[in-house]
Amino acid sequence: MYLLYEAGACLAYGVVGTALMALGYFIVDLLTPGKLHELIWTHRNRNATLLVAANTLGVAVVVATAILASPDDLLWGLLGTLVYGVVGLLLMGLSFLVVDLLTPGKLGAVVAESEPHPAVWVNASAHFAVAVTVAAAIS
Repeated sequence: MYLLYEAGACLAYGVVGTALMALGYFIVDLLTPGKLHELIWTHRNRNATLLVAANTLGVAVVVATAILASPDDLLWGLLGTLVYGVVGLLLMGLSFLVVDLLTPGKLGAVVAESEPHPAVWVNASAHFAVAVTVAAAIS
């Protein structure tokens, strides 16, 4: 019985984590011009790919930390993971806007450029740094 409960908990946390990653993708899509799926899969845009990858890894760090810090109560653990994940995503989106404000040009347009751009590395590292900070605040 214990194994079934733990497998169900694993499945539930996996669903929450996957939903948060999808939300992160949607947020990056909103912050960049054009359709993100076309930039990545059709145009093979490295800038957009790097930003989405950093966002996805950041979500994974926050979700994993939230799971490890969760109480034994599954419902509260899932709720905490969801809340911390949304907070992390909002802060990652905010970091995008702050970097955009502090740097010349429009960062969203830079992400859509076909040539790799160093500004995307700055933004991607900001996404991941925010996620690590949120993860540290959780534990």
